[in-house]
Amino acid sequence: MKNVIAVMGGVGLSLALVSTTAAASFEESMSRCLSKNANTRDAATVMLDCNADAGKLSGCKVLSESAPGKGFDKAALCVAEVLPIGSRTGQVKVPLRFPGGG
Repeated sequence: MKNVIAVMGGVGLSLALVSTTAAASFEESMSRCLSKNANTRDAATVMLDCNADAGKLSGCKVLSESAPGKGFDKAALCVAEVLPIGSRTGQVKVPLRFPGGG
């Protein structure tokens, strides 16, 4: 059975999973990934399917995205590289929401 990591709400849930210093670093990484790959004013959701092991995600693939062709798929893959996942292992689905307005 596949585990699900719910990251809806962007940084909010992630902040609860990591220390203050790591949270600031993750927030910076998420902002960098978004501004490098997509328009920060637009909103979008992306569903990834990844392998979780040793506190990291790897082999992520985009399952769906609400704004195709706008770079949110690349932003989500970038965020997955730094997303704190704790001790989860195996295949996981990772929903990411980019709220827009920035």
